[in-house]
Formats: sequence, C-alpha cells, structure tokens
Amino acid sequence: MTFKALVVDKLEDGTTKASVQDMTEDRLPEAEVLVQVAYSTVNYKDGLCIGPGGGLVRKYPHVPGIDFAGTVEASDDPRYKPGDAVVLTGWRVGEAHWGGYAQKARVKADWLVPLPDGISARQAMAVGTAGFTAMLAVMALEDHGLKPGNGPVLVTGAAGGVGSVAVAILSALGHEVAAVTGRPETESYLRDLGATQIVAREELNETVKRPLESETWAGCVDAVGGAMLARVLGQMKYGASVSAVGLAGGAGLPATVVPFLLRGVNLLGIDSVLQPYENRLRAWQRISQDLPMDKLEAMTQPATLADLPQLGADILKGQVKGRVVVDVNA
Repeated sequence: MTFKALVVDKLEDGTTKASVQDMTEDRLPEAEVLVQVAYSTVNYKDGLCIGPGGGLVRKYPHVPGIDFAGTVEASDDPRYKPGDAVVLTGWRVGEAHWGGYAQKARVKADWLVPLPDGISARQAMAVGTAGFTAMLAVMALEDHGLKPGNGPVLVTGAAGGVGSVAVAILSALGHEVAAVTGRPETESYLRDLGATQIVAREELNETVKRPLESETWAGCVDAVGGAMLARVLGQMKYGASVSAVGLAGGAGLPATVVPFLLRGVNLLGIDSVLQPYENRLRAWQRISQDLPMDKLEAMTQPATLADLPQLGADILKGQVKGRVVVDVNA
C-alpha cells in the first residue's frame, strides 16, 4: 500500500525540488508510533524546508511539515493505542525528522500530545505551531502580571500566523489589542479578530536615540525582533513584559539595557520546539478555552499537498495571511 507525501529532493546542481510522490511505509523513519495524518499546516520553517532548507534539513530526500494532527494507526508505546487522536508540534519534526506533509508519519511517542476535547484535527492545525506559540506567549505575559485593564497590549507582525492567533486570544481575554502591520489591506481582517488599534509598521521600525519613550504598552507579543523590538522595549509600561517569539525583522537587537534597569521591563523568550509535556498540555487546554473558534476559522485558508511548493515560497516572502490548513488526503 502506498500513500502520498511531499518529498524534497536535492538535485545534482545543489538545488532542491519539492514534488508529491508515492511513498511506502518501509521508507518512514524508525519510531514508536505510526500516525495516519489528517491535516498539517504551513509555517515559516516549512517554507525553508520546502525550499533550500535554510540549514534546517540534515539529509535528502526529505518530507517537511513541522506540525500535524491525525489518528494513531499503530503504537509500540503503551501511552497511545490505535484510534487515539493526537497532535504534534515541534521537536524538529519536519526538519531533522520526516514530518507531516504526508498521509502517514512515524514519530516518537514523547513528541505527541493527545488532541484536546472540543478541538478537531483540522482546528488543531489551524492553530499549529503558530497558535501554540501565541498561546505560550500570552501565558508568559500572564505569568508576569498581565491582566485585562492594565492597558493596551501590542502585537507585532499581527497579520501573520502567530500574530493573528495572539490578537484573537488577547481580545477574547478582554485586553485592548494594538496590532502592528505593514500591510494596510489587512486592517479590517485584524479588527475582525479583535484589534482595537492598528499601528503602521513604519511607526515602530526606526531606531531612536532615546532609550526610553512614553510608557504606552502593558504587554507585547513580538514576532519581529530587530529594530522594532528595540523600539518597543523603550515604550513598555513600568514592570511590563515582552514575549519574543520571532525574528522576521532580523536577529539583531540594537537596544540598551535602560528599559530593564529603569522600568523593570521583562524580555521573555518563547520557544515552542522543546517545551515540556506538561506545558504543552496546559497550552492546548488554554487554546481550547480561550481561542474563539469562529475567529480561528476566519483566519484560515485551505490547501493540499500540491499547493505546498508555492505556499512555501509565499510564506518566505511574507505573503501568507493568517493560517493555512493542509488537507493531506485531498
């Protein structure tokens, strides 16, 4: 029995090519749990792995897809049995280990999480790593004192996957949400997700000489990094926190320590790849409670395996809005 998979091959000239191919189970990597995949999604890392690899892919041929949701088909681990609904994000699956852009995947039991009650496999992939990361970022802000009524919460890169889910969650929790975007055409989309204020990217992406500006934001989920993060740090309220989740604007941080020393600002690093199991359960439970599923649906577009080469290129150019759900069986 064969199944379909998106396979990335390295050509003789060193370039790569992604195509949908027939696959057999004996080609899958060794691990404890065989999953019949229902849905996957598209993240920035997926774009890198579908294309030249970005240094993430160790060897070819390769099956990308850093997220997937589906049903256990066979398991050598007592924690999972055939028929169990599961979700996977992170653990370098889709990078170093074959991932979810296939109708079947074989992975370690430690990497899986039971699909929470009330969330379908499709909804779980509308969430995906992006939404999971957004929830971790919000939880970190809450753990450091953020409460509704403290003031507006800034979300940078708001029209992207992490940003879209962060806007929806924060709004549902009762926060004022200021959404930063460089795409004016996304304003109505962001307001529908719950943003109460739209901030043009140009207002924040220039560095300033002053290490501190007016205290404006009670919290921030930052997907941009670089000069914008440095600027935002100087605008945080006393004792407020920034959850750093991405580097779309660059890995550098042209900032000073002044916001940390004079305003007690916290810079919180958010990693979703190696999160411990208990934190994963907590985040998925919060997602099932605090992410409005109608807003999740509004930010979601469908795709198939055949669409992935183009979508991978598009997301690297910042041309994918919201979330993409890939039906691997379509």
